[in-house]
Amino acid sequence: MEHSSGVDGGAKHGRMGVAGQPMVKLAMVVVTYKRQELLTKLFDSIVKLTVAPWRIIIVDNENADQTRQMVEDFSNQVESLWGPTVADRSGNEHRVVYYPQSENLGGSGGFSKGVGKAYELGAEWFWVMDDDVAVLPEAIERLSKWTDRHDVVQGSRLDYDGGPFYWQYDFIVPLGIPNPIAPAAFGPAGYRIMDTMCFEGGLFRRNIVEQIGLPDPRFFIYWDDTIYGYLASKVSNPIIVPDLILQRTRDISNWDMGGLRQLNSTSDMNRYHIMRNRGYMARYFMVHGDFRPLLFAMGTMATAAKEVIRLLAVDREHVRTGLVQIAKGWWDSRAILHDRHWKPMPPLV
Repeated sequence: MEHSSGVDGGAKHGRMGVAGQPMVKLAMVVVTYKRQELLTKLFDSIVKLTVAPWRIIIVDNENADQTRQMVEDFSNQVESLWGPTVADRSGNEHRVVYYPQSENLGGSGGFSKGVGKAYELGAEWFWVMDDDVAVLPEAIERLSKWTDRHDVVQGSRLDYDGGPFYWQYDFIVPLGIPNPIAPAAFGPAGYRIMDTMCFEGGLFRRNIVEQIGLPDPRFFIYWDDTIYGYLASKVSNPIIVPDLILQRTRDISNWDMGGLRQLNSTSDMNRYHIMRNRGYMARYFMVHGDFRPLLFAMGTMATAAKEVIRLLAVDREHVRTGLVQIAKGWWDSRAILHDRHWKPMPPLV
């Protein structure tokens, strides 16, 4: 086993990568909030990785003593397994970094803070995920074979039940909605070009962060990763690949729509932010000359209709409160659209 001799500070079974250069200074960024049981499953999967990451940054939006102790125990386990790593810019050689927050910043704020911390420490690659997934043992090796040619890579995932999980990688920008009929097959190239991203396993290089800035914390939850991928597509050529890297660990009620596609249950908080954050989405489209008011309004109506269908299909007990949150989020998005002081996240260079 290598420890500090590799360029990333340690590889369990040798150097990373199947083709091209290995991923130097890969930082995993995990955001968690009040889900210690799921976080334990993620930790258990990380120690089975066949390649050791350079840093594992745990952003704790709860700032809980239980999570702090879990991370300390996990850090000890990682140190025992992989040893120290290449020092970061602060001189620290420990692989695990606990980064508690004073308040719940949501997934958006958590990823903004976590990517910012990894950037500050000197990370060259950022692999982001929530606490409700498990990484597959060969995930880093599977991703690294694409990184000599691409700066943004989205691996494929398994659903909670072990079946394939279909993710809508094609974003219809004028409407501001995912393409519901984008082909699931990867075709002769072995990958698909995408203009979006998912913070459930998305991988991106430091130069992307430098050019488009940190993820926007103002989203709180929802559409933040979509817009980050959209911005990344303006400066690079993001791809989704068939290589399996994660499995979801949280069972969510859903409506099977046939084949790979399904409509998952969600919460009233999500419903509100799904609608409200379209205001932020529109502002970013305006910055890049992609905003088409009529088409975007059609996309907003389609999004609201989808949420109503979701309520009736899988969340019937929340119909009354859900409709209120959809309407409230839609209304609040208008204030963002007309905010004269709004500015996009700035680049870091």
